[in-house]
Amino acid sequence: MSIVAAYSGSFDPITLGHNDIMHRAARMFPKLIIAVGHNVAKNPKFTLEERVMLIEEATRDLKNVEVKGFSGLVVDFARDNGVTVLVRGVRTVGDVDYEKQMAVMNRDLYAVLDTVMLTPAPEYAHLSSSLVRELASLGAPVEKLVPPAVIPLLLERFGRKKSG
Repeated sequence: MSIVAAYSGSFDPITLGHNDIMHRAARMFPKLIIAVGHNVAKNPKFTLEERVMLIEEATRDLKNVEVKGFSGLVVDFARDNGVTVLVRGVRTVGDVDYEKQMAVMNRDLYAVLDTVMLTPAPEYAHLSSSLVRELASLGAPVEKLVPPAVIPLLLERFGRKKSG
């Protein structure tokens, strides 16, 4: 039996922390699906199609990775795509507590679904998509925060031009 894992999130936008976890999870599992969630309640800055495209670009070097958009419950996505392991990124104790609660609930809804929590590399542990969006909106440099493919679209989204 081949294990199929999924790393789900809104990735609005993908950060270097997300990218780190994607690359590490791709080494751990024979197949990894990046499940890009559509959640209008989060008021995304990037469309689902843009987020999928940016992640595809950032993971182009990973032959066992597929990027798919979805809406609804992640357990339904998992069931529909043969996923038995969810990969979750955690940065803080608060993240761990929240993800533990979600893991228990997801397993209750879909008994074969396990959750694996990964911490990002230390240099990315402070990053979040919301922090990246805030910094971009305030004119801060973003080159050390997101994969290169994200930079032009991120700057354009906040009415900025690429520096240098």
